[in-house]
Amino acid sequence: MAVERKYLTYNQIHKLCQQSAEKILTEFKPNLIIAIGGGGYVPARILRSFLKTPGSVNIPIQAIGLSLYEKLVSEDGPEEEPGTKVTRTQWLDFSSLKNTDLIGKNILIVDEVDDTRTTLQYAVQELSKDVEVQAKKFGRTEKTNFYIFVLHNKDKLKRGYLPDEMINEGRYLAAETVGNVWCCYPWEAIDIDEHDRLAALSQKQNGH
Repeated sequence: MAVERKYLTYNQIHKLCQQSAEKILTEFKPNLIIAIGGGGYVPARILRSFLKTPGSVNIPIQAIGLSLYEKLVSEDGPEEEPGTKVTRTQWLDFSSLKNTDLIGKNILIVDEVDDTRTTLQYAVQELSKDVEVQAKKFGRTEKTNFYIFVLHNKDKLKRGYLPDEMINEGRYLAAETVGNVWCCYPWEAIDIDEHDRLAALSQKQNGH
């Protein structure tokens, strides 16, 4: 059975970030962004432009690399089969606390899609552990808050989970909730013109 694909253009991604920025600014007030690579890099950078307020400095962006997808579902498509184990390919360097001081911060974790939630669970758990270690090491007691922003949340049963307080306190935001479809993002496209054509065709068929 073929997997339904949802094609997104750069323009659509830009607008999703813009539409979400006001809520993030008023409710999250992040002073650090952590992008999960590779899908979180582009939305994190776009989002930062909309989060900048007059007279303030840009919000720093740090990056972590986490890999979950393991194999292609088909040879002629972009779909990959989600794995069950998260592989850490890049992490924060805490040898220089000045650049990666997470203690007492409002930290916004950004990824492109919440599929199985396994990657997001891993990121929150491991970064929370790092904060605990650093706080203990330096004798600091400031409260650290984690928030999550994703472009798309898939409405499906999740393998991973997030802390109840994170959900209950509204510290999770998805720009859009979609069905169990494969989101095709423009930064993954080999032929961007064909990608945009398919996106336009999909919008037309759906009456948008």
